[in-house]
Order: sequence, then C-alpha cells, then structure tokens
Amino acid sequence: MEEGAAAAAVGGRPVVLYPSPGMGHLVSMIELGKNLGARGLPVTILVIDPPYDAGATGPFLAGVSAASPSISFHRLPKVERLAPVRTKHHEGLTFQAIRASNPGLREFLAAASPAPAALVVDFFCSVALGVARDLGVPGYFFFTSGAQVLAFFLYLPVLHARAAKDFRDMGEEPVRVPGIAPFPATHGILPLMARDDAAYEGFLSSSAELSRCDGVIVNTFRLLEPRAVEAVVAGRCTPPGLPTAPVHCIGPLIKSQEVLGEGGEACLAWLDAQPEASVVFLCFGSIGRFGAEQIREVAAGLEACGQRFLWVVRAPPIDDPARKYDKPPEPDLGALLPEGFLARTKDRGLVVKSWAPQRDVLAHAAVGGFVTHCGWNSVLEAVMAGVPMLAWPLYAEQRMNRVFLEEEMRLAVAVEGYDSESGLVAAGEVAAKVRWLMESDSGRALRERTLAAMRQAHDALRQGGESEAALAGLVDEWRRA
Repeated sequence: MEEGAAAAAVGGRPVVLYPSPGMGHLVSMIELGKNLGARGLPVTILVIDPPYDAGATGPFLAGVSAASPSISFHRLPKVERLAPVRTKHHEGLTFQAIRASNPGLREFLAAASPAPAALVVDFFCSVALGVARDLGVPGYFFFTSGAQVLAFFLYLPVLHARAAKDFRDMGEEPVRVPGIAPFPATHGILPLMARDDAAYEGFLSSSAELSRCDGVIVNTFRLLEPRAVEAVVAGRCTPPGLPTAPVHCIGPLIKSQEVLGEGGEACLAWLDAQPEASVVFLCFGSIGRFGAEQIREVAAGLEACGQRFLWVVRAPPIDDPARKYDKPPEPDLGALLPEGFLARTKDRGLVVKSWAPQRDVLAHAAVGGFVTHCGWNSVLEAVMAGVPMLAWPLYAEQRMNRVFLEEEMRLAVAVEGYDSESGLVAAGEVAAKVRWLMESDSGRALRERTLAAMRQAHDALRQGGESEAALAGLVDEWRRA
C-alpha cells in the first residue's frame, strides 16, 4: 500500500517511522507502528537496504502490510556505493549508509502530502533529524534499548570530554553514569571501545542529537528501571547547559504475534509434551553465534546438567573478513555437536537449526528458564512471560545490559567462568548455572522476582496504565499537530 492510500484509510497526518536495517530494530519499530495505527494514526515506515547481507526482509514486510492496513512501507533509493569508512564494526557501516540516504529522505518528506505529523527515528538514524528540522517536521527518537542504556548515551559526551583515553584502555575501571550501576569499561559497547573508529563517531553524534530532538520514546516502563528513568527525566544525564527532551516510556513493546517459520510449530508441539516450567530455552539473538568449540562445550554442559532443554543452534561465524556480514549457512548439527549427543538427549532435549519462535516459546508454560544474549527485545519478551534469565552477552550493548539485569533489576544471573586462554565458557559452568536456575532456592527466588516484574509490565500496558497513558498522550499531541 502506498503512503497516500494508508492515510486515506485511517485519516489524518501520517507519522513516519525510520528504523535502522537491523531486524531487532525493525521489529520494534513495526510494533510501535501497529500501536499507533490501532489508535487511528496512519503510519509510513521507511526502509533502507543494509550495507551488508542481512537476509531478505521483503516477505516479512509484505506480511505486516497485509495484516496492518494502517501501515505502509516506503523504500528509500538504494545507495549504490558508500564512501570508504574507517571501522571494524557493522554499526559504522550502518551510520554511513543512513547518512548517504539523507537525500532520498529529504525528497520523500518534502513531497509527502499531507505533511508528516512527526518523524520518529532509530538511534542509528539521528542524521535524519537535521533533515526534519530543515523541513519543519518534529523529530523524535525511538530508543529500542532500555532507560539505563539511554542514560549512558545521554552522558556519553560528558565521558568523552572528561577522559582522553579509549574505553579499551581503561581495563576494569568503572564507568560511572548518573542513575545506573557502575560497570567495568570492558563491559562497554564494543563499537565504542576505540575513538578513532567511525562507529564511535556515529554514536557520539547520535548522543548529541538526544538533546536537540522533540522527544525520546523508550521501550521500557518506569517500574522496570526506576532509578534510570528518574535520573534521565530530572536532566542529570544530559551534558551541562543542554536541555533534556521529554521522555515517553511506552514499553514493553514486544512482537504482538510470532510469524511461524520452518520448524516453529514443531518447537511448540514438543513443548506441549513437557512438564510445566521444566525446560531451559537457549537462544542468542538473530546474529548471535558461537564457534564450534563453544557449541560443543554448551552441548556437554546441557548433557551433564540433566535438565530439559530447547536449544537454537546457529552456524559458527564466517572467518573470511570479506564475508564477515554475509548470512551464514544452516548449521551442520552432525559436525558441530558431540558424537551421539542428539541420541543421548532425545528424551529431554530438542535442538533446532537457526531459528525458533522465541516470543511464543517464552510464553509457553513448559519454559522455566532462558539463557539469553541480553538483547533488549529478548529481555522484554522474558519479562512479559515471567521467565528468569541466565545472561550470556555477546555483542552491542549486551554486556552493559547484563550488569543492569543482574545488579539493578535483579532479573538475571550471569554465565561466567570464561577461560582466559581459550576464551570459552566451559561445560561445567553451563551445567552448574542451568542446574542453579532450575533447581535451587535462589533460582526460585529469581523466578519470583521475574513474575513480579511481569505483573508490573502488564499493569503498565493495560488501559490507563503508565505506558498506555504515555503513548495515548503522544498520539493526542501528534493528532493536534
């Protein structure tokens, strides 16, 4: 459906949403779009081609359009060639691709009729806010991580000005930010470790834009992160002399439904045959991968722990730097797993290749624990389902999330025991932590805290709840624009 048709179907000026190309960011933005559409606002979601092979999104977007008539998609013109960029991280390429897409964005916004009520951008798309200002379109951030990570990014310009050395050179020195638990510099965001990387420059620039936008929409709720929300709203995280934009906590937004892919129904059918809260689910995000040695250690740990498990296994990372961001092949379970593992564990475990319907798996009564990479979408899905977590962060802001989950929210316990020589988590640590989660009194206490957070989350989203009211107020503001 084209933009004009969507606007006519719902009525009023559209809200334009601009996600970065990562699937986790796209899914969160689509859920925001569904919520806005359900409240009578026409929504256009801009799509750009990623600067690396992230897999085809066309069928997924077509399904969203068919199910949600108030949402349309507009693909910005493909940038055929990016200028060289100095980066070791795909985030640096993403910032560059979005910057190069600004001419197409300007053309789209200038031609839009009626003019958009607002442009809502992903954190990676902050360069688009300058275009919106030039055209008189109100600009907002949709922050797909939590309030504690938002506090960090608001404060990043202060940290940058105070210290001359890179985060990677700070070792275990604690990073201190108002409103959040101190974390070791080694647990910082990987693309921020070196100042001379284009990814660092992009994050720093986006952090500065947080003080110039018309508002920040955050996928969290106040009772989940009260100290961070209070610090952000009070302006204690914003650099001195700069304003703090209005903050709208509207979460948790998670997938409203799971589109079952290949094998999804088999996962759920297997869970139907398991006792309540007896299965530990292991899944590490859309791009989280382990090398073959680590996969074998996880397998040995699961076999030793004696617990029921559902494990999503992905192919190891590609070693060739030229193919670093290519979509990996399907995993060869026979080559990756210990000989006989599947046969020995067939009565209490299920291994699936590459993907499982995570939202529906976590919501299933048979699931009693979640070993997660600590991506924010996964954290919120676990909270909404009341499933306690073992934290095993891999990339992005996940090591920070691990600290916040364990020390601030007390909804997870970390998988530890990394061997300094091999870089692996040993099978014994995997077995011990899974048994702790599923059998110990402390694990049961963790589950009770997670169930309490689940009840708070559902209260925040009910009619008149704090998150529902925040979104309703924002929609009213845009309707009056």
